[in-house]
Order: sequence, then C-alpha cells, then structure tokens
Amino acid sequence: MTEHSVSDSTVSNARIPVKRQLPKPADIAPLMKFKKFDFNASRRRLSAALTIEDLYKIAKRRTPKAAFDYTDGAAEGEFSLTRARQAFEDVEFNPSILRNVTSVDMSSQIMDGPSALPFAIGPTGFTRLMQTEGEIAGASAAGAAGIPFTLSTLGTTSIEDVQAANPHGRNWFQLYVMKDREISYGLTERAAAAGFDTLFFTVDTPVAGARLRDKRNGFSIPPQLSLSTIVNAIPRPWWWIDFLTTPPLEFASLSSTGGTVGELLDKAMDPSISFEDLEIIRELFPGKLVVKGVQNLEDAKKLADLGVDGIVLSNHGGRQLDRAPVPFHLLPKVAREVGADLEIGVDTGVMNGADIVSAVAHGAKYTFIGRAYLYGLMAGGRPGVDRAIEILAEQIERTMKLLQVSDLSELRPEHVTQLTRLVPVDPKR
Repeated sequence: MTEHSVSDSTVSNARIPVKRQLPKPADIAPLMKFKKFDFNASRRRLSAALTIEDLYKIAKRRTPKAAFDYTDGAAEGEFSLTRARQAFEDVEFNPSILRNVTSVDMSSQIMDGPSALPFAIGPTGFTRLMQTEGEIAGASAAGAAGIPFTLSTLGTTSIEDVQAANPHGRNWFQLYVMKDREISYGLTERAAAAGFDTLFFTVDTPVAGARLRDKRNGFSIPPQLSLSTIVNAIPRPWWWIDFLTTPPLEFASLSSTGGTVGELLDKAMDPSISFEDLEIIRELFPGKLVVKGVQNLEDAKKLADLGVDGIVLSNHGGRQLDRAPVPFHLLPKVAREVGADLEIGVDTGVMNGADIVSAVAHGAKYTFIGRAYLYGLMAGGRPGVDRAIEILAEQIERTMKLLQVSDLSELRPEHVTQLTRLVPVDPKR
C-alpha cells in the first residue's frame, strides 16, 4: 500500500463533528402542539380503529361472550369461514403504472340502482342482540353512506321501521321460505309495499347448520341468565342495561321463541323448498329477484336460464354447511359463464376493502358485508357502523389508486391473482 493511499483512507474515515446549538423557542413551538383530547370515550375508541380487525377487538371487549360468539362463530369446525377469509388473503395484486389516479370513482350501478360503493350491508338475524340499535343503526348508516341495506327475515326490526330509518336510501329484503308459507308471502308483500327494490331469495338453509359455539355457550333467544352469563356480564353492564331498558325483541317471522338459534331455525325452515317456491315469490315481488346461496356453476347456469336478475355466491358466512365451497374461488368461472346474463354478488370472509376490490376484479358487481358491519355495531352502535363503512371505503380507494385504476369498470381479472392453497384432487387418478 502506498503512502498516498494510506493518507486518502485516513482522511475519508475522519469524523466530521456535528454542529450543535441551543434550541430557539421559535423552533420548539411547532413541536409542542398537542392533539386535542376527546373526552368522548366511544369516539376515541372508534377513531383509533384503523381496520375491521380493530373494531373486532373493541366489539369482543364490550359484548357478552354468548352474543359475540353468535356473531363471530360459524358451523362445526368453522372451516368454511376460515377458508373464505384465507382465500382473500391469498391474493396477489398486479398493479399498472403511470396512470392518473388523482381521483377514483368507487360508485356502481347495482340492480338498476345507484350505490356509492361496491358493497352493501348484508342480512343478519337477531341483530339487536349484538347491540340494541340493531338494524336501525345499519339502515341509517347505509343510507348516509349511499349504499344498500338488507333486512333479514330473522331481523329484529320491522320492514316498516327499516324503511322509516332509511326513507331515501335503498332497502333490500332477504327472504327465507318458512314451513308456514303464508308468513313468507306476507313478508314479501310487505317489503314490496314499503318500497324495498330487491329481494334475496335464500336457498342454502333447508335446516340449520350446527353452530357449536351457541350450544356450548347455552345461547338462546331470548337470552337467559345463568351463573356464567352473570359472571360474563359483570365487566359489561352497559350491554345488559341497554338490553333490559329497550323494547323486547320482536320477530316478524317467528311465532314463538325459546331455544338456540339452530332450534328456532329448524322449527321455522322448510327442507322441501323448491324451484316452484321461487316462481311463486317472483310473482309476488315486483322488484329485482336475486337468489342467495348459490355454490356451484351448474345452479348458476340454471338460474340464468330461468331469468332471475342476479345471484349471490355464498356459503352463508360459513354458518350452514361446513367445508362448503369458497365463494371467492367460484367467482371467476361463474362470472365467465353467466356474468353477461345476471349480476353476481359475493359474501363470506369480506373483512377489508382490498377483498372487495378483488371480488369486483373477478366479476362481482358487489359484495355483502356481514360480520364487518356487526363488529362496528357492537363496538359503538350507529357511529361504529359508520366507522366500519368508512374504513372499507378508505381501503377500496387506496387499493384502487395503488393498482392505478380510476374507475371500478377498469378492474380486470389480470389485476388480481388468486394464489392456490387448496388444490382439488382429481377423483379419476
């Protein structure tokens, strides 16, 4: 090594001292602006929630175990729900580049009507058990956000009260075919009279699925006190205060209560439901008719031939047949075969705006949100539902901008790759 190179190395490794000075008050002042404290604890909790998972954690803390597990749980081993959520996580996005996404349009036309976002609040039963505002909170929040709200046959608010809570928004009705057909016919006619524009004829519930969490918790309708529920209620007195100081639960479709949800469903549902029932309901309801609970391509094709307006690929949130098909996995081939003939919706496992973008890219017109909305409801009533919708909207907008698409119509299957975790075995091998 030459003398010259040694000298260069020494110079290059020499430390240059950092210049220091006493801070000036004018420099410190901008750093000392503290965020204004919000004395409203509920508002603080909700504003700190950045994801649906955050709302889930708040809901779990604030809701008695039996009611929370009814919402959160699924059938038997809960494989259907786990797989549906995993399917959305097993997605790889393929973004474009150098596109102008200064603003994006997240609005859509669904069932010949406007929706500000490509999702709707899905039908959920016994909703006031989760939080006393129930369907009123969901319907009013949906109306404020410009998205549809769907009332369940097993809802705890009447058709007419939902219409009053969302008078200028879009209301949908989800119909079960009951053993007493006159109940189903009457609900259909009332929904039509109240201006509900779309009816979801549900076909995946001939009997109730085995919802084991409910059985283990001794969860019944109406809730009954036991030693375990009393112990569980001690840190959550607000839920019981709300439940006991508001009007009793009423069910337009159930003549009697008393028993687990599964037992009530088995008493009410009719396993003899058929295509003839579909035709009768079509004659009774003047609006759009959608079949909810489709789980294979062959049935989707048959329904397209029958001229229904749409289908929802759904395994009922994993709450009926465990190990059922994953709706998101079915979507691409169903969209290719019948997407031109009817509108396709998807539910089960939707917990992020990116899930919704993925579904739209593969041919869905919209998704339902169920648990995602209920976690918000349990976390904070109507403001919690508003926050859930806001979170999903923010995620949709951000995902679209990062994919560099400015309109939902620009989303294509090429933007989303479904990564394979569950590979069917060829039975002929």
